[in-house]
Amino acid sequence: MHGIKNSETTAEHIFYLTIMAWVIGKTKKLNIERVLKLALVHDLCEVYAPDLTPYDPLLPKDKKKIAEVLKKWPKFTNSLRIKKDKKKNEMENKAVNKLVANLPPSLKSEIKSIWLDFSKGLSKEARFVRQADKAVNFLQGIEYWKKHGKIQHKLWNRWIKEIIDDPALIDLIQAIEKKFY
Repeated sequence: MHGIKNSETTAEHIFYLTIMAWVIGKTKKLNIERVLKLALVHDLCEVYAPDLTPYDPLLPKDKKKIAEVLKKWPKFTNSLRIKKDKKKNEMENKAVNKLVANLPPSLKSEIKSIWLDFSKGLSKEARFVRQADKAVNFLQGIEYWKKHGKIQHKLWNRWIKEIIDDPALIDLIQAIEKKFY
């Protein structure tokens, strides 16, 4: 969307998240084994399902008009958000089921359970990793902004403040703001 060449791969993102979740999760006294498994499994579905951005449903087909949408952070109606989330969950569930189909039953069950925990935010570890995932996306966006100038960093900054409420991650975001702004 932003025309960034050689952007981060899913594997790089998972690694970045896993390290961040491990280090910060340890300070929060979370179950680190669970945190690491959640971080490793959270985007596994992207082997078969697309990685959707928050604003994919609002983007026009005409690539020239995409830049106009990206100048502001789009707001979703509640019905559009529900529709978007339902479609995303269906694609990701199908992808996870395909990935684990031929695994031994105990491993299949564990991976599906961990992925479901992450996708629904059932445990405190999952809720933390879900927010850390967004923090990693924010940090990657800031890196692209500093390097390429193509990211609307002020809008990303507003977005991250709307979705992060974990105190340790808020501290991290504030430290990033001091460093880059």
